[in-house]
Amino acid sequence: MKNALLAMLFLASASLVQAQSENADLNFDYQVEPSLVYYAPETPELQIAVYNKGESKTTSNVKLNITTDKFEPVYAMAQSVSLSEGDSTKLIYNFILPEPGFYRCTLSENDAQVKRFNIGYEPKSIVSLPDGQPDLKEFWDMTKAELAAVAPEYQLTQIKDDNNKNRKLYLVKMKSLGGEEISGYYSVPVKKGKYPAVISYMGYGSKPWIPGGTPGYVEFVLSTRGQGLNEPANTYGDWITYGLEDKNNFYYRGAFMDLVRAIDFVESRPEVDTNRIYAEGGSQGGAFSLAAAALDDRLCAIGPTIPFLSDYQDYFQIVHWPAEPVLKKQKELGISDAKLYQMLSYFDIKNLASWIKCPVIMGIGLQDEVCPPHTNMSSYNRISSEKELYIYPLNEHNTPDSWGNTRMEFFGKQNKNN
Repeated sequence: MKNALLAMLFLASASLVQAQSENADLNFDYQVEPSLVYYAPETPELQIAVYNKGESKTTSNVKLNITTDKFEPVYAMAQSVSLSEGDSTKLIYNFILPEPGFYRCTLSENDAQVKRFNIGYEPKSIVSLPDGQPDLKEFWDMTKAELAAVAPEYQLTQIKDDNNKNRKLYLVKMKSLGGEEISGYYSVPVKKGKYPAVISYMGYGSKPWIPGGTPGYVEFVLSTRGQGLNEPANTYGDWITYGLEDKNNFYYRGAFMDLVRAIDFVESRPEVDTNRIYAEGGSQGGAFSLAAAALDDRLCAIGPTIPFLSDYQDYFQIVHWPAEPVLKKQKELGISDAKLYQMLSYFDIKNLASWIKCPVIMGIGLQDEVCPPHTNMSSYNRISSEKELYIYPLNEHNTPDSWGNTRMEFFGKQNKNN
C-alpha cells in the first residue's frame, strides 16, 4: 500500500514537467500527474495532461521513453495527439517494470525533449548485494584501536557572539587518526544543565556554519580533515581520489575516524546527556552519519539525507560524478577495476550499514542526480534497526525545509534508556 505521506506529496508533482515545457518550439504544454513511486500490487501508471497552447488545431507526436537508471531500455510508446485551440487531453501510460528499482522517464514532442524525471518501483525491495571483504570488521577494529591510541588534546576557544545571548559558542580543535588536527564549531546553551547533543557532519567541500539553531540542544558542526575549517591546510587534494591505491591510505579511512573522534569530544563534555547523542548530515554528511553509527554505537539516533559513498560499482554507472575523477585517478595509478572496487568496498556505506544499531530516519530526493536514490536505498535496505524513510518526489540533491523539523521530532522520541 502506498505510504500516505508520499501520496500527499505526489499531489504537488503536476509541476514536474510544466516548468520546462514552456518552449516556443513546442505546440503543447504538459503536466505530469503521477504517483512517482509505486508499490505492488498496483500497476505503475503515469498520467500526462496535454494542453494546446497554440492558436489553431495542431497535431504532434508525443513519446514516452523509460529506461533503468543505468539507461537500459524498458518501455517506449509514441502516439499522435491532435488538439484544437484551447483544448486538452490526458495521456495514460500503464506499464510493467521488470524489478524493484528507479527508472528514468523522458517525455518528448516531435523528438524535442519536454522533461526528464525519475520514478521508483518497490524501493524498499531493492537489493544491492554487499561486497565487503572477509577482513572488513578486523580492518575497522584495528583502525579504531589506532585512533584510541591518539590523545585527543581538546582545545576550546570561546568565540564572541553578539547575535545569540542564549548560547556560548566555541571553536574546537582536537587530534584524530595519525595525529591530524581537526576542528569544528560547538554551541552550548547558557543555562547550566544536561542537554541532548546533535553532531552535524558536513557535505563534500561544504563551507562551515555556526551552530545554535536548536534551542535546548548542544550542537557540534565537525570539519573533517582537509575540509571546512581545515581546508586552508588541506594536503589531500580532491579528497575522494586521495590514496586510491591503498585502503590504509585512502582519505576516508582518516575521515571516518574523525567522525568517531567527534563523538569522543561530545561525550566528554559535562553538559551533554550521553544517552541522547544524535548525528545528522546531508550528502557526504549523510554518509558520515551512517558510517559513524556503524562504527560507533554511542549514537542514540541518526538522520542522514541524500547520502553519498554507497554502492560504488552501480554508482559509477548511473552518474558522472564522482566516477570521472575517481576513474581518471585509477587510470593514472594503473589500478585494475578489481583492485579499485575491492579497496572502495572497505568504505562503501552499504557494507557498513548492517552494523547500525540505533534508530535511523532518512530523507532522499527522487530526482537526485548527484547521489542517486538507488545508492541511497542500497544502504538503507541493509539497516536492520528501527528506521523511517521519506522519499521526496520533487526534490533533487536536497530535502524540503520541513525536513529539519521532521528529523528533530524523530530525535526527540529517541533515548538510549528507552
